[in-house]
Amino acid sequence: MTVTDFVRPATAEPNKVMITLIVMAAVTMQLLDTTIANVALPHMQGSLGATQDEIAWVLTSYIVAAAISTPVTGWLASRFGRTRLFAVALSGFTVTSALCGLANTLPEIVLFRILQGLFGAALVPLSQAIMLDTYPRSEMARAMGIFSMGVMIAPILGPVLGGYLTDEYSWRWCFYINVPLGIVAIFGALAFVPETVSNATRKLDWFGFGFLSLAVMCLQLVLDRGEQRGWFQSTEIQAEAALTIFALYMFVVHSSTTSRPFLDVRLFQDRTYVVSTVIMTLIFIVYYGSMVLTPQMLQQEFGYPVLTAGLIMAPRGVGTIAAIMLSGRIRKWVGPKQMIGFGLFISGASLYSMSGWNLMTSPRDIIIMGLIQGAGSGLINVPITTIAFATLSTELRTEAAGFYNLARNIGSAIGVSVAASQLVESTQANHSHLAQFFTRFQHMAMPHGLSGAAGMRILNLGITQQAAMVAFINIFWLLGILCVAIIPLVLFLRVPAAPAAAGRAAAAGD
Repeated sequence: MTVTDFVRPATAEPNKVMITLIVMAAVTMQLLDTTIANVALPHMQGSLGATQDEIAWVLTSYIVAAAISTPVTGWLASRFGRTRLFAVALSGFTVTSALCGLANTLPEIVLFRILQGLFGAALVPLSQAIMLDTYPRSEMARAMGIFSMGVMIAPILGPVLGGYLTDEYSWRWCFYINVPLGIVAIFGALAFVPETVSNATRKLDWFGFGFLSLAVMCLQLVLDRGEQRGWFQSTEIQAEAALTIFALYMFVVHSSTTSRPFLDVRLFQDRTYVVSTVIMTLIFIVYYGSMVLTPQMLQQEFGYPVLTAGLIMAPRGVGTIAAIMLSGRIRKWVGPKQMIGFGLFISGASLYSMSGWNLMTSPRDIIIMGLIQGAGSGLINVPITTIAFATLSTELRTEAAGFYNLARNIGSAIGVSVAASQLVESTQANHSHLAQFFTRFQHMAMPHGLSGAAGMRILNLGITQQAAMVAFINIFWLLGILCVAIIPLVLFLRVPAAPAAAGRAAAAGD
C-alpha cells in the first residue's frame, strides 16, 4: 500500500472549504517556523551549550535549505504528482519538527533544521498552486486574499507565539506545536486535495538546478552571515559572493542554450508575471526590513519585554486582514493597479511618519502606524498575486509559484540583512558624532551624584541609545522612499480582462 492509494483522484469535485483550511494550515505552519524560533535562540543557546555564532546556524541552516529546494518544487510536482508531493512535504516537515524539539546537541538540531527546510520549502508554492486550481478564475482574487492572510500574518504572529511558548513552557514547544497541526493537514490533503496528472517522462535539468541552487545557497549565506563576518572584509563572504555571481552566470548561459532548461522560459516571456515578481520582491525587502526592525526597537530602545513587543506588533496583522477583506469588496470599482499603487503610497507614508518617532513615542502611536502599514500590505499583496498568475497557463502554475516564492524569500532575506547591517553601521556613526559634543560638556552632562568611570558608563549608554534611535528612524525613512519608488513599476502591469467582460467582447465580435 502506497501514498497513491490514499490520494484523491484528479477527476473528483474539489471541496473548496476543506482544501482552503488544509492549505492555510500548511502555509501558516511553514511561515510561522521562519520567525517563531528567533525568539527562542537565547534559550536554545544556553540549553545546547553553543556560542552566539554557533546558535545562528539554527536559523541559517533552515533558510539555506529552504532556498535550495524551493526551485525544484515545480519539477517534483509534475514528475510525481502535486498532492503526493504535498503529503510527503507535510509528513517530512512534521517529523523533522518533532526531531528539532527532541534535539540535545547543536549538530543534531542543525541537521534536523536542514531537513525541515528541505521538506518545508515546497509547502507555500504548492499551497498557492492548489488554491489557484481549486477556485475558478472569477474567484481567483478571493482565493489569493485568503492565501495572503497566511503569508502576511504568520510571520507577525511568530514572535508573539514563540515568546509565549518559550516563557511558559520551553523553546522545544516552538517545534512541537507543528506536530498536531501537521498530522491533521497530512490526512486532510490525502482526503480532499485532488491529484494532478504526473509526467513520468519529464527530465530534470541537473546542470540548471545545480547552478541555481549554488547561486541561491551562496547568496543566502552572504546575506545571513555578512554582518557577523564584516561583509567583504571576510574571505568567507568574498568567496560566497564570487560563487553566487559565477553560478548565476552559468545558470543564465546554460538556460539560454539548452533545449529543456530547468525553469520553463515561457514564465519569463509573460511580462505581467515578471513585473509582478520584481514588485513583490522589492515589497518584501521593505516589509521584512521594517518587520525585523520594529520589534528590535521596541525591546532595545523602549525596554518592552518580548511578549509585550509582539502584542504591540500584532495589530499590524489586523490591518492586513481588514485591507484584504476591503479589497475583495471594492475590486469591482477600483482596479488592481490602483489598489497596489495606493497600498504602496500609504505604506511609504507610514514609514515616513515612523521616521519622526523618538524615545517618548507612545504605544498608541506605534499601534496606529502598525495598523496603517498592515493595511498597505494587504492592499498590495492580493491584487499583485492575482495579476501575476492570471495570464499563465495551468501547467505553468506550480513552477511559477515556486519561482515566485523563491524571489519573495530572497527579497525577505535582503530586507532583513540590509536593515540589520545599516542599523549597526548607522548606530556606530551616530555614536561617534554625538560623542564629540559630549566630550566638551561631559562634566555638565554627568548624571547627578555620579562621577568617574560609573558616570561615564551611564553617559555612554545614553549616547548609544540616542544613536541607535537615530539609526532606526533613518532606516525607516529610507524604506519609505523605496516603497514610493516602486510605484512607477505598477504602470508596466497588464491587467487581464474579467471572464464576463471577455465573454461579452467575444460575443460582440461574432
